[in-house]
Amino acid sequence: MKDIMKSRTTKIVVDICMTVFLVLSFIRWEDSNFIFHAFVGIACTVFFTLHVCIHWKWLKAITKSCINGKLNKALRWKYVVDIILLVIWGAAIVSGFLAVGYFSFGVEGMATFSRIHGVTSRVGLVPLAIHIIQHIPQITSYFGFKKGYKKTA
Repeated sequence: MKDIMKSRTTKIVVDICMTVFLVLSFIRWEDSNFIFHAFVGIACTVFFTLHVCIHWKWLKAITKSCINGKLNKALRWKYVVDIILLVIWGAAIVSGFLAVGYFSFGVEGMATFSRIHGVTSRVGLVPLAIHIIQHIPQITSYFGFKKGYKKTA
């Protein structure tokens, strides 16, 4: 039986859910919709974590190759963008959870985490867009499109 975490279907479902919850997390919300944002953020965190777990073996192998100086230029840039994403979105996730103290309990000392969360979330969209562009061949293959597809008569 095929490992569910390696399944193409699992990867597609996780990527779609991750994208949906990320988009939902950017919907403007006021204090009255904090619960919505919190639940969407938790779901987004779960799918980000699953995405990293699914690709963990690749990440470890590429890190080792990078340390040994054995990566080609294209793969090196994918790796750099992935590490930047891990750092920025990791900071966004952690600061988001820490900001709960400010929004839920009025702890003024935790307001800074809210600002860090907002900035890292928005800054994280740039490497995310680059990451998506880098993976267009994989994304299009999910829908059955192949590079160099030629229509036969």
